Amino acid sequence: MIEGVHMEPLLLFPDPAPPELAQCLDLAGYPWKAVGDELAAERAEPDGGWDGAIICAYDDPERAFAVARVLRKRDQPLEPLLLLISGTQLGDLELRDDLFDDFCLNPFHPRELEARLKHLFFATGHGTRPELVEYGDLVLNLETYQAAIEGVPLDLTYMEYELLTFLASHPGKVFTRETLLSRVWGYEYYGGARTVDVHIRRLRAKLGEEHAGLISTVRSVGYRFGQSRWSG
Repeated sequence: MIEGVHMEPLLLFPDPAPPELAQCLDLAGYPWKAVGDELAAERAEPDGGWDGAIICAYDDPERAFAVARVLRKRDQPLEPLLLLISGTQLGDLELRDDLFDDFCLNPFHPRELEARLKHLFFATGHGTRPELVEYGDLVLNLETYQAAIEGVPLDLTYMEYELLTFLASHPGKVFTRETLLSRVWGYEYYGGARTVDVHIRRLRAKLGEEHAGLISTVRSVGYRFGQSRWSG
């Protein structure tokens, strides 16, 4: 997890951006703007400059490489620059290593793309992501109130999101229903413990059968998220 600070948008090519890429970046908290060519990249550049670029080269490779070349040959080369390519294009990268900092094969897994971006920003010292809570395949964006598991958005109500965020921020720790009521709903809330049970049931349903076990019931006590430090 990276502490959140202001970040300028990433440049995306082409325009419109591929929906799966746009969704992945939105869920991970990266601001972005799609451009269709080099002139659009120059016109749309924010005052603080682009914080990086993702060039999709699998549909129109020659155009994509031309855009990447312009971005890298500027007086201040744009970095980091990530290429998205198909597996058949690996040979196209020969003699073009000056045009990109890393590449990712398309179709990509959201977790791999996020990991590559995170590594690039750390290596180049450029912008950072907003603060996230991550546990396995679950990602919670604390700035946008978005949640996703394996890159798929979760349709949560505000209180479901708050409850899941609180639990995921304390993995392995057991909380009573009364503690969850006071910490998540607030001391002024006068609802009963059944409120917690209802929200836990809904969260498990929305997490899906494969991930519902992230929230376990501790008999006669309450609930725990993730594995206990004393497990197995």
